[in-house]
Amino acid sequence: MQKILSLRSSQLVELPESIRENMGLEELDLDLNRLTHLPEWIGDFPHLESLSLYHNQLTALPDSAWRLKNLRKLNLSVNRFSSMPEGIGRFTRLQMLDLGHNELETLPDSIGNLGELAFLYLSNNHLTALPESFKKLTGLRYLNLTDNGFTVLPESIGCLTRLIELRLYNNQLATLPEGMGRLTKLRELHAMNNRLETLPEAIGSLAVLRKLILQDNRLAVLPESIGRLTGLTDLDLRNNALTALPESLGNLGGLRYLDLRANRLAYLPEKLKELQNLEKLDLRWNRLAVVPDWLEQLEQRGCTVYL
Repeated sequence: MQKILSLRSSQLVELPESIRENMGLEELDLDLNRLTHLPEWIGDFPHLESLSLYHNQLTALPDSAWRLKNLRKLNLSVNRFSSMPEGIGRFTRLQMLDLGHNELETLPDSIGNLGELAFLYLSNNHLTALPESFKKLTGLRYLNLTDNGFTVLPESIGCLTRLIELRLYNNQLATLPEGMGRLTKLRELHAMNNRLETLPEAIGSLAVLRKLILQDNRLAVLPESIGRLTGLTDLDLRNNALTALPESLGNLGGLRYLDLRANRLAYLPEKLKELQNLEKLDLRWNRLAVVPDWLEQLEQRGCTVYL
């Protein structure tokens, strides 16, 4: 009995009836075709765990699809969905859901029913808000909200306490909620190309954060609490509006890469010379009034310094 079927890149405009003979299917790959609809019998595969429909021309799923109660992976990215029905909340065993590169403006409340979801991709849509039920997705480890129209994030995003990686870039966020301080397992925060003017003090609570990418925002100051991110290895602050840096940056003993290009810095805190693990410090396109002597000490320790 066939368990895996791939019809990837087969120029299909509709599904062949012969697929129905494989009732034991567990994985069905229909990526890179020209499907505009799915037949009602798509829901007749009781063992199906993975359904991939990447890069087709779908605008809707048939009602029968909600019968696929054993789905663990559903890829609907690069299609033409403008909405997602409440029925998606019936896929309570889903662990990976990709809705990226569609035309979604809202998400259904039922998305909060996907309690086993670990990976959620929502990039390149027209989303501006998350439903209240979103806070129930406490199993999420990876969340991608990039390339949407978010101006704010709800405080309740702090309920997603298992998040390891959060991608927010290419939105219109002016600030981040204090609730993010509860994301104590977060290792990567990618928030470049927004409109961030400030960071919450609570960012200092992200004790295991490794990468903090804030390039292309409007940050004029950084909170002192950023100095508590002692596990940070990568800090990208390129192309902001920083005129000064907090002394506490010198506490980031694990920092390897510090990008400060294209800001308005006139002075650097001397405590930066204590960053023993720093491998690269980029200071180009600033307004340094004085080049500190201790930069030479960093270079002698093997750090590349660009002025």
